[in-house]
Amino acid sequence: MVTVYSNLFFRKKGGHMGKVISIFNQKGGVGKTTTNVNLSACLGTLGQKILVLDLDPQGNTTSGYGIDKNYVDYTIYDVLIDNFDIKKAIINTNFENVDIVPSSVDLSGAEIELSTKKKREYCLKNAIDYIKKEYDYIFIDCPPSLGMLTINSLTAVDSVLIPIQCEYYALEGVSQLMDTIKLVRNKLNKGLKIQGVVLSMFDGRANLSIQVVDEVKNYFKGSVYTTLIPRNVRLAEAPSYGKPVIYYDSKCRGTEAYLELAEEFLEIEEELAKA
Repeated sequence: MVTVYSNLFFRKKGGHMGKVISIFNQKGGVGKTTTNVNLSACLGTLGQKILVLDLDPQGNTTSGYGIDKNYVDYTIYDVLIDNFDIKKAIINTNFENVDIVPSSVDLSGAEIELSTKKKREYCLKNAIDYIKKEYDYIFIDCPPSLGMLTINSLTAVDSVLIPIQCEYYALEGVSQLMDTIKLVRNKLNKGLKIQGVVLSMFDGRANLSIQVVDEVKNYFKGSVYTTLIPRNVRLAEAPSYGKPVIYYDSKCRGTEAYLELAEEFLEIEEELAKA
C-alpha cells in the first residue's frame, strides 16, 4: 500500500452526489487511459472514493488496474445491454479507494445492439444514477470514436476531461470533438461542461511541445490544467504490471505529475463548490 502525504486534501465524503466525468477524445493515443488509471488512483490516495467505468472494448483501463478481463463475471456490457444491476458488476481493485466496472470484448458489438433499444442514449445514465451517491467521482474511459458508447457516456456525465498530446497534430479533430459535445448538450445533456484539458506526453526539451501547450491554451481559454504530464518510461511500463504508476514507482516523474494533477483537480473542485 502506498501512503501519500498531502497537506491539501484528506477530505472525506460529505454526503454529496458523486460527480461523473468522461475522459474523452475521439483521437487514439492521446493518453486517455493513462489519465483515467493514474488520475483516479492518485485521487484515491488523497482520500476520494472513486469508481472507474471502462467503456472501451479494448479494456486497457481494466488491465491497467490488474484485472484479467477473461476472469470477470459481469462487465459494463451486461449493464448496458441486459439492464444488469451495476452494483453486481463493480469490482474492488487492490488499490486504495478505487472500484471498477470492467470492460469486455463484447462491447465492440454493443454499438449495434444499443441502436435497437428504446431511449438508447440513456442506458448508461440510468445505471450510474443508481450508484452515484456512493462515490466522490466516477470516471468513464471512452472508446476513441464517436459512436453510441461515447454518446451514452456524454449523456451520463456532468463534465468532460479532454487529454491532448503535445504533438504536431494535437488540435486535429478538436473542433469535431467540440461539435459532438455541443450536439449532446443541445439534444441530450443540457448541463454538460468541460471539466478541463490535460496536456500529456510533454517534452520540455522540444520546442514543438512548448508551442503545442501555447496553442491548446489559446484554443481552450482558461480550461487547461497547469500540470503537464511528461513522457516517462515508468509511466509507460506500469500498465504491463497491472498497476497505476503511483503503486509501480512512487517516486518517478510520472507519479509526481499525476499527483500534482490530482491536487490541482481537487483545488478547482473546491473552488467550484464555493462559487
